[in-house]
Amino acid sequence: MSEHHRYAAYFAPPVESAWWEAGSRWLGRCAASGRTWPLPAIEGVPGELQQKLTAAPRRYGWHATLAAPLVLKPQFSEADLRAGMQALCRTLQPFDMPALEVALLGDFLALVPTRPDASLRAAADACVMQLHPFAEPLPPSELQRRRAAGLTPEEDALLLRWGYPFVMDRFRFHMSLTGSLRGVEPGMVAALQAAARQHFAPLLSSSAPLRFEAVSLFAEPSPGADFVCLAQMELGR
Repeated sequence: MSEHHRYAAYFAPPVESAWWEAGSRWLGRCAASGRTWPLPAIEGVPGELQQKLTAAPRRYGWHATLAAPLVLKPQFSEADLRAGMQALCRTLQPFDMPALEVALLGDFLALVPTRPDASLRAAADACVMQLHPFAEPLPPSELQRRRAAGLTPEEDALLLRWGYPFVMDRFRFHMSLTGSLRGVEPGMVAALQAAARQHFAPLLSSSAPLRFEAVSLFAEPSPGADFVCLAQMELGR
């Protein structure tokens, strides 16, 4: 049996970097150390509501999804997955990320690139294709849950092929800052977006770009538990 319930391949800034700390503090939890902080106070947004709106990304940790959480097939161990990820990382080279901005993506806030980037797409595609053989097929309940969100025919086909609908042509790099904001008053959404822009401003305006230097292995220890960062595997090694 695997050591954890599910595993995922994420992009995450280097642990202990300014980018990692800023994102972790926005969410109120460090997925590497388990440390927690009070959420940044936002005028016009009650603290209890802010906790609720950031609950989903806080559980998953500060990241951008490359290969979505998977359950390992019985014949594979965590060591096998680590070896597979290390082999994958040796085929990729570090690169500078495009500039990021705080934006609404669908019904949630996220840090997203200001322009499409071929290197990001290539890294994500490689993670999906090379790690998919480790994954158990999705159970009918998970397929039903995903389809309830209203997938396009293309997304449904990707779900069936790769176990996640937002890959390949549907991939969009994002680092989630909130969960769904559906039904939240527009003034509160604006306040959240303004606060996020202020929180990340020193990094977003820096002349030094965020580097994509590693693929991070995250794990969900048990169903519903907070995801933890197990390792950051450097590219090109």
